[in-house]
Amino acid sequence: MKKWQIWLGVPISIFFIWLALRGLHLEDFWNAVQKANYIWLLPGIGVYFIGVWIRAWRWHYLLGPIKKIPTKTMFPITTIGYMGNNIYPARAGEVLRAVILKRREGVPVSASLATIIVERIFDGVVMLAFVFVNLSELAKLTGASGFVGNIQQVAIYGTGIFLGALAVFLLAAMFPQVTVKIGTWVIEHLTPQRLHEKIGGIMHKFLDGLASLRSPFNVLMVFFTSVIIWLLETGKYWFVMHAFNFNVSFFALMLMNGIVNLATTIPSAPGYIGTFDAPGIAVLTAYGVDQATAAGYTLTLHVALWLPITILGAYYLAREGIKWSDTLRTEIEK
Repeated sequence: MKKWQIWLGVPISIFFIWLALRGLHLEDFWNAVQKANYIWLLPGIGVYFIGVWIRAWRWHYLLGPIKKIPTKTMFPITTIGYMGNNIYPARAGEVLRAVILKRREGVPVSASLATIIVERIFDGVVMLAFVFVNLSELAKLTGASGFVGNIQQVAIYGTGIFLGALAVFLLAAMFPQVTVKIGTWVIEHLTPQRLHEKIGGIMHKFLDGLASLRSPFNVLMVFFTSVIIWLLETGKYWFVMHAFNFNVSFFALMLMNGIVNLATTIPSAPGYIGTFDAPGIAVLTAYGVDQATAAGYTLTLHVALWLPITILGAYYLAREGIKWSDTLRTEIEK
């Protein structure tokens, strides 16, 4: 990956790590980590992988109008995408899984990327829904909670962005001929003539990837599965909580899940270092959890979310016999 993408994220991660660790007594933190009952991580990881399987099914569902691909085929590719997001900057795993899907099933990269963007828009909408469902809980978050002190305003702006993006994609899917006319005008007037044919082809393939959104039932199904996916991930938060000496409500963990995942959209070092941890610790301390326990829990949760899926994704990528390289990037442009 290009070095500028790394150097952009590293200072941001360092800042968030500073937010997460300032005032933390390392001895208390170490005691909290040592006393944790890590057996609770096992059911948490199991629930999480059920959610990943449903993600693979959702992607299979979105790709249905282009090509019917079994969920069991999509699951390894989905885990590779997670692995790529965890170890490369700029969420490169999303492009990586689109390229692998093209290699294995012949689905155009631009069409795959359209479905992946749709996934992320629905994920964002659900994350914001988790925040708004817990507006009463947000009242407990004060300026002392650091990063999330003004999360209400952030949530409002975020809602506008994600709902606006969803509306654009739905309109593009429902009125493809109008979209093509507008897109063609933009291409002809704003891009070099030598690229018109290539960009036009990408646009048509991208619109093919939105075909599943032409049905209201399909839109509801994608939204429903997105809710289930994120509830299952919150279930992992709940299981890992039992490894530590504190207790908050499931709704509080939904709020934490929503906030930390929205925060990880901020550019950072690979693995969402800092951008996951600082808001997570802030939410828990706002609920009265002592900082050492909140830090121990959040960092353990982060590792439990990062490590298993990264190992599995790396295994599946090794089976593909490819790596992120100039050759692989070239395939994106074809």
